[in-house]
Order: sequence, then C-alpha cells, then structure tokens
Amino acid sequence: MLRSKPLLFSLLVMSMGSTAWAADRGVPFTPAHPVSQTYHGVRVTDPYRWLENSDDPKVIAWSDAQNARTRAYLDHLAQRQVVFDRLMAAYRAQSPSYSDFHLAGGHVFAQAVLPPHQQPVVGVMNGRADPKTFRTIIDPDRIDPSGQTTIDWSVPSPDGRLLAVSLSQNGTEDGTVHVFDTKTGAETADIVPRAQYPTAGGSLAWKADSSGFWYTRYPGEERPEADRHFYQQVWYHRLGTPVSQDVYVAGRDFPKIAEIALDNYGVSQNGHAVLISVEEGDGGRFQQYVINQKSGQVTRISDFDDRVVAAAIGPDDHIYLVSRKNAPRGELLETSLEHPAVADAKRLIAQGEGVIMGGAEFGGAPVIATRKALYVREMVGGPSRVAVFSPDGKPRGDLSLPPVISVSDVSPIAHGDMLVSFNSYLTPHQVMRYRPGTGKLKPTPLSSTSPVSFADCEAVRAEATSRDGTHVPMTVIRRRGTHLDGRNPTLVYGYGGYGISEMPRFMGAWLRAWLDAGGVYVDTNLRGGGEFGATWHEDGALTHKQNVFDDFAAVSRQVIADGYTSSSRLAALGGSNGGLLMGAAMTQTPELYRAVVSLVGIYDMTRIELDPNGAFNVTEFGTVRDPAQFHAMLSYSPYQAVRPGVKYPAVFMATGTHDGRVNPAQSRKMIAKLQADTASGYPVYLSISDKAGHGMGSAVNVRLGQTADYVAFLLDQLGMKL
Repeated sequence: MLRSKPLLFSLLVMSMGSTAWAADRGVPFTPAHPVSQTYHGVRVTDPYRWLENSDDPKVIAWSDAQNARTRAYLDHLAQRQVVFDRLMAAYRAQSPSYSDFHLAGGHVFAQAVLPPHQQPVVGVMNGRADPKTFRTIIDPDRIDPSGQTTIDWSVPSPDGRLLAVSLSQNGTEDGTVHVFDTKTGAETADIVPRAQYPTAGGSLAWKADSSGFWYTRYPGEERPEADRHFYQQVWYHRLGTPVSQDVYVAGRDFPKIAEIALDNYGVSQNGHAVLISVEEGDGGRFQQYVINQKSGQVTRISDFDDRVVAAAIGPDDHIYLVSRKNAPRGELLETSLEHPAVADAKRLIAQGEGVIMGGAEFGGAPVIATRKALYVREMVGGPSRVAVFSPDGKPRGDLSLPPVISVSDVSPIAHGDMLVSFNSYLTPHQVMRYRPGTGKLKPTPLSSTSPVSFADCEAVRAEATSRDGTHVPMTVIRRRGTHLDGRNPTLVYGYGGYGISEMPRFMGAWLRAWLDAGGVYVDTNLRGGGEFGATWHEDGALTHKQNVFDDFAAVSRQVIADGYTSSSRLAALGGSNGGLLMGAAMTQTPELYRAVVSLVGIYDMTRIELDPNGAFNVTEFGTVRDPAQFHAMLSYSPYQAVRPGVKYPAVFMATGTHDGRVNPAQSRKMIAKLQADTASGYPVYLSISDKAGHGMGSAVNVRLGQTADYVAFLLDQLGMKL
C-alpha cells in the first residue's frame, strides 16, 4: 500500500543534488542513475532502473508525489466530478445484467451485475432462466463490504448442489477456491488455495457425480518463490478431504509458462470426459488433452504444432476440434473419446469466409455441441455471428441476429433451448432465447436496459490503408449529422495483440458523455488481433509487431483525411498491450495526437520478460535472448524511443499497485522519461491506485473513478465542455 511520506520525499529531493529538473515543469524531482546493459553488441542505457524497486522507500515517496500531483490536477477539474456523477447515476439506474450461464441440476446458474452492488454476484434461476426466480448464492459485498473482494470465476457442480468459486482481493486475481451450498449459501470446509493467478489464470471442472473436482494448481513450498507463478498443473480434490491428500493428474511435462483451461461443459453433457487445454504462454499455441472419467486416463489429443486452438465435447462422446493448420480462419474436425487423437479426426466443416473463434482467456466457447446441432461462433473483421450445422456438418444457416454485434456466449438451458448473449456499440447487453424446433429467436427479460440512449447516434464501418497496403477496418461512433469539418474532438482506441479481437461492446455513460461534449469515437481492428484469423494475429506479433503501430497511425491519419478532426483535436486510448500501442503512438508519431491516455501499459521491451507475467508474453513479443527478436523489440520499445526536446502529446497514465499482469514499474519509468524529455509544454501525469490491479475485480466506485479521471483529462486537454 502506498503511504504518504512528505518528510522522506523532502530529504530525497535535497539529497539528489544537481540533476536537472524535468521539462514538464512542476513534476516531482526524478534523478537519473543510468545503468547500461549490452545485448547482442548493442548497448542499452536505462536512466531510471531504480524505479523498478517497488519496495524502495525512495520509489514509494516518488510514487506518492506523482499521485498527489495528478490528484491535485484532476480534483480541480470541475468536469471530473460531473463525469463521475454521470457514470455512477447511469450504473445505479441500469437494470441487472446476467452472463456466464451454466445449466446444472435442472437449474441455470449465472453471474449477475446488480446495481448498486460494488461487485458482481453469482446466483441461480429455474431451468427456463427466468430472472424473477434469480436467487443470489455468493455476494462479495457481504463477504467484504469494502468492495475489494471479487469472484474470479465460478462453476456449479453437475447436480447443482454446490458452487465452486475462486475469490481474490484488491484486483490481485490471486484466487483461492471456496465451495458453497447452493441452497443455503453456507460455505463448506473445502478450501483450495493457489488455484488462480494472473500469470496463467485458473479454472476448475467437476466430476460427473459431484464428488470432487479437477482444478489448476500453482506450486507451493515445494518450489522456490520465483517458480510459484509458473508450472501450473492439474490436480484433483475430493470433497471432504484435506488439500494435502489432493491427487496430481497432469502437467509435470507441460511448459513452464503453461496456461491451463479445464472444460466443464462436457461433464454436464455426458459425464464421461473433461477437456484440458494448454496454451504455451500467450502466443496462441495450444495442446489439447482429455481426461476419461471412467478410467482416469489422460490422453493427448493434439500437440502445439497441430494448431488446434479449441476443443469441445458433445453429448455423444464426439470431440470437436477447431484447427488452424493450413486453415488460418479455422476448420472443424471431429474425433471421439474412444480415439481422441487429432490424427484420427475427420474434417467436418471446411474453412469458410468467417473465422471460427478459438480458445482464449476471454469469451464463451467457440463450438457448442448438442444432440441436434452444432453452434459455431464466427467472426468477420470484428463483428461476429453464430453459424448452425447439423451434427454431421451440414450447414443450416446463421442465427438471425442484428448486424455489427459480438456474440459473447451460446448456452444450453432446459428443454433444448439456447440462450444467445450478444453486445453492440449502441445497445446494452442482450440475451435472446433460441428454440431449435422453430428456428426463432425471442427476447428475454435477461437482457439489460440502460438509462443511456444512443438513439441519435450511429456506428459506421470504414477502413484505412496501412503503410504496407493492408486494409485496416475501423468503426466510427458518431452522432447523426456530424459535420466533417475537421473540428470534432476524436478519440481513437486500439489494442492489436494476442489474437484478441476488438469486437462491438456497449460502453454506456462514458461514451455518451464523450459524444455529448462534441466527440467522435473510433474503434480499430488492428493486426495482432484475431479478426481475420491466425494470419492477422501473426502479422502483428513477434518481429512483425511494428505492423500494429503502422495500422493505428494509418487509422489516425484516415480520420483526419475524412474530415472528422485534426491533429490538434485527436486523442488516443489504449490499455495493457494497448498501452504498448499508446507508447509507440506517442513516440513514433507524436505530431498526430494532442493527448494520449495509456492504462496499465508496457513500455520497456528490454525488461518486460523479467517479470513473472512477462515470461508468458515472450510468445507474443519475443525475447531479448534472440538477436532478431531483440532488434525488433528495441526498434519500437517506447521507453528507449523517448528523446529530449521532442514535443510529445499531453499524457495520462494509470496503473494499479496490485497488477500481476504488467509491472507498475513500467509506467513509473516511462512517465519519468517523458516528464524529463518532453518539449511540448503539455503535462504528463501518472495515477497509481492501491485499490486496483490490472483492472479485473476492482470495485465499481474504483473503476468508475478511474474512468472519470481519464475522461476529464481528455475533456480538459481538448478544450471540450460537457
């Protein structure tokens, strides 16, 4: 926790002598203590290496001073409170929102956002998924009234009697599994630690008779401290027995950076098998395994080079594999529990125009198999759809869903019906009921409503041409009748990495505030994502990462060329991997942007893999140990690209003390260098929250406060009035 140390900071300032003050006047004094390191014959100097030590009292004092300066600026912006009040009022007035549906024991379990709760809850409904019957089982606000305890994930037992939940605090994503009785809400004696962490995530799958569960487990005292967020394995816990008696199942031969996901859907379908998906870091390469529940045998289905990116089990013991080997947009293969190996699989659905979505950290299953149909989630350039096939692979058309949406989940419920959840830019989360017998979709009361209306707005698909001629899609959100006079404040958002696709999503009150202040919003589909399949991702990864930055610059120039805005009214926004994008945007094309907001970002590519989660990122970015990858990384590394005397945009960065995905030191160092070197006269601010991590699990008031901070910053820097 950061604590104010004014005396220590005063002594720090006095003791650091003659180092020049920063070019961004009024910032806390930051001494440079250069440290040099040579990689493949290239000498790299790091002036602020000392800021990497989070426990150093000098670093704590420096961070406190940066935070105090930023808060003084934000708290004197009248519009900051206006924005926060708008966001909070909209949150409190929205309807409950339901997601993550699981059919178990004849009931439907779901996660629900119930305003004004600080955290989502988990509860249960009847088999028809009628929200009037929803009953809360786990409410983190009751466990922790401060709002700092969150549910990482939850899985009901097949008989519906029990609920396994991973709980963590303060946005750490450092989760322990607790088991609750679904009728009484009482916690049982089964508590399983070390099941979840940001490095490789975590998951759990129940045994068919609900007597125990398989779970992901990180090392404990049997390994050195440095290893304890790596080497994830699969273990089995039998209910009512101590954790010390849990049984090892698989993982000793998995990579150090294995990210394991257990599929419980097959258990609820047939009770014969559980799938294990193993990703090699964050690079999109997977192995697939299956646990035969009868024999307990673990069998490998596919290896990394087989390019099987997802798997699903049907109720008939058939196993469906999404393969991208010689099919970058994906094809569907079919094998069986009896002969699960990919070598024995047959092609069921050939590659088509759409991209069959793969296994990933975010989003629902890409393939949902029932006795009567296969539902396949596909994407074309960002928006998505659901294609329906017969069990033998014959096409039956697409579900009749609105255009320009993202389908987040397709979930079986009672009587063979399906719940189809989707999002769009201009309407809140919708849940439709699909009845295969009639082929019709009907609205349900599970859909969300919002007091925020975008009836006067439109989402327009467009594209830009990148430096190498690649066409890059984008979606422009604007009020109808927007004048293309080059005067509209415009905010361009980007991510571009890990094969994660930028899909339509409802952004609610903050986007409404931006548009009301005269703004235009642009969402980009950059290379590095998965919008057009494996090739689109690979063209923005490793030594091709520069393509992502070129794509973003091309979109930024295009919105200027189209008459939306000018560089004096253009801003950029991104977070995490998108924070790296922001760092590249402000250092490679500083003249394009008036302001940049970068959240929980990566900036020093020469140091990123030294952090626990950084090792998982090597498959996406590369390693300094490889000469070609090192030179590529150094060529765009934002921290090394900052130069004295350059007119950088106004910058707002935010990070969380408990971030287990991106080291907060990345933001500290980048801010120090920008403050020292910028010549634009525009401010450079750093906000550090001791109640947040990477963003997952933060309480509502923390998340809305952070959003209000950067929106108010943008309104101020672009001269906008709300």
